[in-house]
Amino acid sequence: MLNNVTTDCEEGEGSPNNQGDGNPKESSPFINSCASSDLEKSQQYDGKNMALFEEEMDTSPMVSSLLSSLANYSNLPTGSKEHEEAENNEEGTRPSKKPIKAPQLGTLMGVYLPCIQNIFGVILFLRMTWMVGIGGVLGSFIIVFMCCSTTMLTAISMSAIATNGVVPAGGSYYMISRSLGPEFGGAVGICFYLGTTFAGAMYILGCIEILLIYIVPQAAIFKIEGLEGLEAEAALLNNMRVYGTIVLSFMALVVFVGVKYVNKLALVFLACVILSILAVYVGVIKTAFDPPVFPVCLLGNRTLVSKGYDVCAKVIEIDNETVTTQLWRSFCDSDYINATCDDYFRDNNITEIQGIPGVTSGILAENLFGNYLEKGVIVEKRGLASQADPDSSASSTNRFVLADITSFFTLLVGIYFPSVTGIMAGSNRSGDLRDAQKSIPIGTIAAITTTSAVYMSCVVLFGACIEGVVLRDKFGEGVNGNLVIGTLAWPSPWVIVFGSFFSTCGAGLQSLTGAPRLLQAISRDGIIPFLRVFGHGKANGEPTWALLLTASICEIGIIIASLDAVAPILSMFFLMCYMFVNLACALQTLLRTPNWRPRFKFYHWALSFLGMSLCLSLMFICSWYYAIVAMGIASCIYKYIEFCGAEKEWGDGIRGISLSAARFALMRLEEGPPHTKNWRPQILVLVSMDAEQNVEQPRLISLTNQLKAGKGLTIVGTAVQGKFLDNYTEAQRADQSLRKLMETEKVKGFPQVVISSNLRDGTSHLIQVGGLGGLKHNTVMVSWPHSWKQPESHQQFRDFIEVVRETTAASLALLVPKNISSYPSNGERFTEGHIDVWWIVHDGGMLMLLPFLLRQHKVWRKCKMRIFTVAQLDDNSIQMKKDVITFLYHLRIDAQVEVVEMHDSDISAYTYEKTLVMEQRSQILKQMHLTKNEMEREIQSITDSSRGSIRRKKSFASRSQHSTEEGARVGEHPEEEVQLIHNKNASTPTSPTSPTAPAGVGRTWTDNKEVHKGKNLEAGKDPFSMKPEWENLNQTDVRRMHTALRLNEVIIKKSKEAKLVLLNMPGPPKNRTGEENYMEFLEVLTEGLNRVLLVRGGGREVITIYS
Repeated sequence: MLNNVTTDCEEGEGSPNNQGDGNPKESSPFINSCASSDLEKSQQYDGKNMALFEEEMDTSPMVSSLLSSLANYSNLPTGSKEHEEAENNEEGTRPSKKPIKAPQLGTLMGVYLPCIQNIFGVILFLRMTWMVGIGGVLGSFIIVFMCCSTTMLTAISMSAIATNGVVPAGGSYYMISRSLGPEFGGAVGICFYLGTTFAGAMYILGCIEILLIYIVPQAAIFKIEGLEGLEAEAALLNNMRVYGTIVLSFMALVVFVGVKYVNKLALVFLACVILSILAVYVGVIKTAFDPPVFPVCLLGNRTLVSKGYDVCAKVIEIDNETVTTQLWRSFCDSDYINATCDDYFRDNNITEIQGIPGVTSGILAENLFGNYLEKGVIVEKRGLASQADPDSSASSTNRFVLADITSFFTLLVGIYFPSVTGIMAGSNRSGDLRDAQKSIPIGTIAAITTTSAVYMSCVVLFGACIEGVVLRDKFGEGVNGNLVIGTLAWPSPWVIVFGSFFSTCGAGLQSLTGAPRLLQAISRDGIIPFLRVFGHGKANGEPTWALLLTASICEIGIIIASLDAVAPILSMFFLMCYMFVNLACALQTLLRTPNWRPRFKFYHWALSFLGMSLCLSLMFICSWYYAIVAMGIASCIYKYIEFCGAEKEWGDGIRGISLSAARFALMRLEEGPPHTKNWRPQILVLVSMDAEQNVEQPRLISLTNQLKAGKGLTIVGTAVQGKFLDNYTEAQRADQSLRKLMETEKVKGFPQVVISSNLRDGTSHLIQVGGLGGLKHNTVMVSWPHSWKQPESHQQFRDFIEVVRETTAASLALLVPKNISSYPSNGERFTEGHIDVWWIVHDGGMLMLLPFLLRQHKVWRKCKMRIFTVAQLDDNSIQMKKDVITFLYHLRIDAQVEVVEMHDSDISAYTYEKTLVMEQRSQILKQMHLTKNEMEREIQSITDSSRGSIRRKKSFASRSQHSTEEGARVGEHPEEEVQLIHNKNASTPTSPTSPTAPAGVGRTWTDNKEVHKGKNLEAGKDPFSMKPEWENLNQTDVRRMHTALRLNEVIIKKSKEAKLVLLNMPGPPKNRTGEENYMEFLEVLTEGLNRVLLVRGGGREVITIYS
């Protein structure tokens, strides 16, 4: 046992064969079960104080050793730390492995600062001022409040999940997948991965925008100067694509070469972010008493592009001479005062206003409400007079600041939301934390509180300090090409420019570092088969293939090239991830699973549902079509994982929902029996197993699958003979065999194996206790005992008849397929043929329903249904046919109808002969007290006699003709015929080969003479001194045999070529003396038919004409 434990430890996370999540198995009492060696374990068992429990020590450890393992638990992440250690260890082979130190990061360094760094990003520096200018202070405040509330509620839910036990390295994906199951976990994990990847693209685009617009505009490959409208926009986007691809390639190379350098630079990038924000706050304070000089030139109320003028005036005085300015030359056709100028330029004055009037200027009132613009509209100042001719077309629009996109409230939400993502940074580093359960809630909530306060204060301060036209100037064209937020910073705009540039570079590197590891974690879980290749990497665990895929997806965002278009995409994926975090917490809280005991107590399911609702609402507010696409991707991944059968049991909440829903549904089913409209066959399939615990009749499962158009319950049951303690392993093998066969035949249901002292009782137990509550079987399917006449199979057919009796007593329907081996498999197809129903007695409609269900399956779909019913002498067959057609019309079942007339006819000698042979068999079995071997020989001889009698006629047609002639003769001279047969029977023993005796009777009695001789050898007594005469036969048996023969003749005539014949199954004998006779009747009834399904109703209507 100890050796086995060691082997399991060696095949842990590093094993290539391990297809799990790499985490310790939950079934193990140790969290790190591989921590102690065999020697240590053996020393634990040396004490004699625990001798009473020494046999349990291998599987149940002592409390002291368990507590020791819990106390020494360490969980290092599978991220950059292992990479760095692996690179350090590659320098040479060391004799002893360096001990891994326990993680020592606290709340500040481990959670708070990483969250701050990830939340503050490119949107704050590049789009926050523009959002305030377009949406107004009130609108922007609402957007910020909604988004921050969403992340705060998500953080509360995440804190509850993170503090509900030890959180291994894996962060949000681990929490969601272990709370909601592999399907939701995989879907949300992929969404989170795509969101992180597109975030990398967004940061790179922000980095390039800062570089090309604010730092080195002359580096543009596609020159923008002199271009207008769409041409200028296309040139800018092309520059973004080229430089974005170059920067992406460089960043991917850095991540590939050494992640440790990225981690070491993280503090530098964080310092850039904090310094930039502090510079903004200092600049705001400075504007109160010394506003910076950032003039903005207006023509009328329109903002002019600063590079289009040298002086904010039409003309200037130089040496008492009026000289035109560069601005004049932009709007007029010459430098002279009398030149022809643009109408708007001529009618309006030039005004220079202060771009940053200061926090005490009262500009807040002007910026309070939104000013949404159409694409190409000139940015104008509110409240300033302007003379414009509405009929004249605007010229020289490239001299004004224009809106580059059409703006509206929902667009602002989609663009802004990425600036509040990043709340998972602390949970992603859970493996590095000294006390994750304490640090994650405190650090994450503190970081969200801090960033929310910064964002909300920035909205108010930007609106209170900066002129509205400057706020709406996205790229700072009216303030000398400065970054608008930079104009507010102290001591120089370059602080913000370079700070934001390095922070976006760092954020891009962080995304390209984190996303491949997230994909690697999903791949190693093995829940998405086609992603398994991305679970591999370099020898040190670096996810090379995942990095390649991440860079490829990131390139898609680079090709889009617009920061405003990429931001809503990643908003969708992050919102979906947050929505499922809230859902996980709400479910766990409402289900009240025993393991749900979070240390973080400030959560409630209502808060989680509110957070989930906010996430869903924001998804559709941001972009309804992106939301549909994101949900479609998640749904496809969910269904793919479900289809591939992710066999993972993580104790997830979805399993808890299934249990609660199942309990609720079962309790509802207990309220009463189902209505006839809801009735469907809930089938208990009784199968037998061979010595190797394989199913002997696999086609029974195929037939069950073909009947499952009703989507009902299926239980495949079998009995194992023996005692529970001795045969439990055998029963487990049988259970696995049943599961495998059901999976092969695609039967949705449950296997059930019982162990009983004998098979008869085991089968009875299955019929009695199968199912649960209201979800019980209402139909039993059992195969016909094909070799029931063989001596060794006598107990088999007695068990079969007991099953018939028990189903009748329990009011269960019964299906008995005969010649089951000839039934089609699920892969076969009938291109034509008929399913014939012989409706002799009404059984509640089972005979009508079963062919309909069969024809829903592709095997039987092209078969046509025919219904035959039998008319007696006093029945009106024409009216019967009309009634049946009307009945089928109301049942909405398409079928051909035929009424078969069976007039009363006299019983033929052949019928008497068959009955005589049958009764002789029963009597001989009762009268002969032989040893077991002798009895088997005698029964075999009688069986051979019966078979010889049945083969007396070469064809069914000739036998039918013979029976008719015999019946006519008996009808004309019944007394003479009976006397004649009696005389022949009397003379048969002395003259077995007499040519005057009928062939069948002669053969029968010849065989019986041999039995007579065998009897005389043992008992010395003639058992046939009182020979059963024809008139002494049981008349009930004679009538039943007559019915079986006549029906068989008619069925053979009409349905010999049918693909399947469904037939009413007669009831079993009330006493046990006629069991052999009952089997003989059924054998005669179905003789000569290839596939027969005997059907016995359960005593209730199963089909209705009503809607």
